[in-house]
Amino acid sequence: MRLGIIGLPGSGKTTIFQTLTHDRGEKTEIEKMGLRVAVVRVPDSRLEILSKLYRPQKTIYAQLEYVLPLVKASHGREEKAKEESWGPIRDCDALIHVVRNFQGPGGYLPDPQADLVKLESELIFSDLVSVEKRLERLEADRKRGKRINEEELSLLNLCLKLLEGEIPLRKDPDLAASPLLKGYSFLSAKPILVLFNNADEDDELPRGIESWAKENGLVVRGKLEMELTQLEEGADEFLKEYGIRTSAVERIIRRSYDILGLISFFTVGDNEVRSWSIKRGSTVLEAADMIHSDFKKGFIRAEVVSFTDLVECGSYHQARKGGKIRMQGKNYHVQDGDVIRIHFKV
Repeated sequence: MRLGIIGLPGSGKTTIFQTLTHDRGEKTEIEKMGLRVAVVRVPDSRLEILSKLYRPQKTIYAQLEYVLPLVKASHGREEKAKEESWGPIRDCDALIHVVRNFQGPGGYLPDPQADLVKLESELIFSDLVSVEKRLERLEADRKRGKRINEEELSLLNLCLKLLEGEIPLRKDPDLAASPLLKGYSFLSAKPILVLFNNADEDDELPRGIESWAKENGLVVRGKLEMELTQLEEGADEFLKEYGIRTSAVERIIRRSYDILGLISFFTVGDNEVRSWSIKRGSTVLEAADMIHSDFKKGFIRAEVVSFTDLVECGSYHQARKGGKIRMQGKNYHVQDGDVIRIHFKV
């Protein structure tokens, strides 16, 4: 899963990105196709417990990708650069909107509500342009006698109505998730996490912001927390001193999971213990496909035990003796914390 970091100039996007990449733990940062890409492992204490239980050769964490566009605007090219920066963001599964809530250079006071509305309007406008262009092409095709997809036309008109009313498409989840619209990669349809980038001493949500931003908001003290990630020793003590219970990275990842609708399941063995991210509501057949495509093709059944039951029993063998292992068919819905073994035939 990939999340795009967006925000107005000076909001602290790069600071947040550096916080994600400098935190301790396995990760990689690369630059490609006008993007900085950070591959960050998802911390999970349950995986660490399973690893101690099995002592495998490898312990593999689930991962999330965070991307930051590198497009810079030269004088007179601001609008073009903005559209170019949206390009790679369209491929993301969700967005992280960084909003400045600290005093800028020269005493420039923050206005998080205004900044929030401004960038949200840009997302909506970009989608509106795309919808209008597509509707024009469909109308031209109709006039030429070409057959058009009436359902697509109807959905696009619904999008047009929302966007003209300055309403993001994510406000209509069914419309935003429509398979017919997937290829458009509408920006305002994507789930969004609003990251309020506060000053060092401020851990409160800003006042006067809209309720949806509060519900989907998270406060970080970007500059402070980035500096803490760079400390080789003593970071935990400084976190406590500033009243920060968990690191910015852990909080961002946890909320990323929430907006993406993700849960974790595990596979265990002597060679490898691994956590996997999967959409809530996914079937065990979809989980099998994630592990290996052959598992899906030759699926027979799945053995499933909850993380809690496995740890309480002390071993897979004891969990089986205690009747905690359940046999599930392909339509079983994976639950957070499931430990899964797939039976399949080649």
